[in-house]
Amino acid sequence: MTKLRKKYWETVDLIDMTRDEWEALCDGCGKCCLLKLEDDDTGQVHYTNVACRLFDDKTCRCGNYPLRKQLVAGCVVLTPENIERNAHWMPSTCAYRLIEEGSPLPDWHPLVSGDPQSVQDADISMHGKTLAEYEVNEDDLEDYIIEGLQ
Repeated sequence: MTKLRKKYWETVDLIDMTRDEWEALCDGCGKCCLLKLEDDDTGQVHYTNVACRLFDDKTCRCGNYPLRKQLVAGCVVLTPENIERNAHWMPSTCAYRLIEEGSPLPDWHPLVSGDPQSVQDADISMHGKTLAEYEVNEDDLEDYIIEGLQ
């Protein structure tokens, strides 16, 4: 009888992952790069379809990943050390959040499917669905909330 081997994200704590293991958790959906509004009364996070100015809508990746924090003051660089306090604003489908919460990765996640295209095929990615932040008046962000995205 063959015993199924657990994958690293099922056995290694986030804090103990190598940099490559940590980075591989990102599914490339681009939702973390969306501008968000947080309700002061409820704490609920609302996603907009307005993306950070560094976001590449075609690749769903940061256009300057190594310097993102220096170029965008509000950019939060997720780390194993800060995921617990930042998980609430990550999308519910985010691998970092799922693992932090003790949940499994979905079947469409590239680490599970073996195919980076599976995120787009499952219609999870923000590919082709965003506006750049410089195209939108900051005061009008509420008009760009994506209903149902969490």
